[in-house]
Amino acid sequence: MVATAVTASFIPVVPSPDSGKGKQTQSGGGSASLRGLQPRNGLCGGLQVKANAHAPPKVNDTVKVEDDLPSSSPLTHAPRTFINQLPDWSMLLAAITTAFLAAEKQWMMLDWKPRRPDMLVDPFGIGKIVEDGLVFRQNFSIRSYEIGADKTASIETLMNHLQETALNHVKTAGLLGDGFGSTPEMCKKNLIWVVTKMQVVVDRYPKWGDVVQVDTWVSASGKNGMRRDWLVRDAQTGEILTRASSVWVMMNKVTRKLSKIPEEVRGEIGAYFVDSALVVEEDKRKLSKLDDSANFIRTGLSPRWSDLDVNQHVNNVKYIGWILESAPQPLLESHELCAMTLEYRRECGRNSVLDSLTDISGANVGSLADGGLFECKHLLRLEDGAEIVRGRTEWRPKSANNFGVVSQVSAEST
Repeated sequence: MVATAVTASFIPVVPSPDSGKGKQTQSGGGSASLRGLQPRNGLCGGLQVKANAHAPPKVNDTVKVEDDLPSSSPLTHAPRTFINQLPDWSMLLAAITTAFLAAEKQWMMLDWKPRRPDMLVDPFGIGKIVEDGLVFRQNFSIRSYEIGADKTASIETLMNHLQETALNHVKTAGLLGDGFGSTPEMCKKNLIWVVTKMQVVVDRYPKWGDVVQVDTWVSASGKNGMRRDWLVRDAQTGEILTRASSVWVMMNKVTRKLSKIPEEVRGEIGAYFVDSALVVEEDKRKLSKLDDSANFIRTGLSPRWSDLDVNQHVNNVKYIGWILESAPQPLLESHELCAMTLEYRRECGRNSVLDSLTDISGANVGSLADGGLFECKHLLRLEDGAEIVRGRTEWRPKSANNFGVVSQVSAEST
């Protein structure tokens, strides 16, 4: 009946003179009134539609169903036209649409699909091992909280990226035990890695929103050391931004004394050593010790709880921030650090109180406005005089744009 009503709403039907009357069907001496479907007046432009309801024929039943309807019946078919002879394409169109949507979803999930130049590539992943399984690669997006007043990433940001890739390299290679970068055999013997020397050369600092690609690998350094190198590039252009090299040795985390590399540990890490040239030419100049005659001294520095790593000593990146605490403000405003050499001599604990000393070689603060390169010597020591870190930094004038921004900020603050 519903189908009949729907058909009637689209196909004009001539109303029967007795459209308001119901038909009577006799069955077995009784009478049954079969009600017709009577839509409200005004439906479909005033057309009146009535359909007789018929029960399906039953086997061995005395009910007789009228086979032929009178010509005036409202169920009389309308003349066949071109429109009502067309097939129903809705199901086919729905199937085609579903197929296209499924194909589009699969296409969006593919990693090899073309990318726009402004799309970030793996900004949040832990990276992957490349170059025959010997080099680890990871991308980082420079965040707003990782830049300074000149809109470029800080040296601490770059150093944190280097440390993160080093740990993820060990993790991805399947060598991470329950320690901070320690292998399973190192964990059994209570051994941890400590850095003894770090060299960094910064060709250009990335800006907010840039994506950098960091490659790192390891090699042997003498009999009981390991060298780790890094190469930082612009992920979009491939331009080299930073080069860094470091030397690491093992220390017993219980006795806090240096240790040789056990053969079991060497068997774990030896397969990942790369025989490659130094990414940074080694600076063999001796780092002289500073004393109270240094140009600038900052005292009373102490680590916070958040400065400690899982090995319960101060993270080596924190030392860089403390070293720069004693650098003169005019130097930080007009110049940027372009090279750094650090020698780590002693670890620092949570209850330590430190002094930061800086000396500008062959120059004074008044000559900083003249531009040019400057070299500084640094010392981070405990209050009792025990040395923590010795360092040397090189500084170059900031670019005109950065210098203008910093100068404007300094003028407004004064």
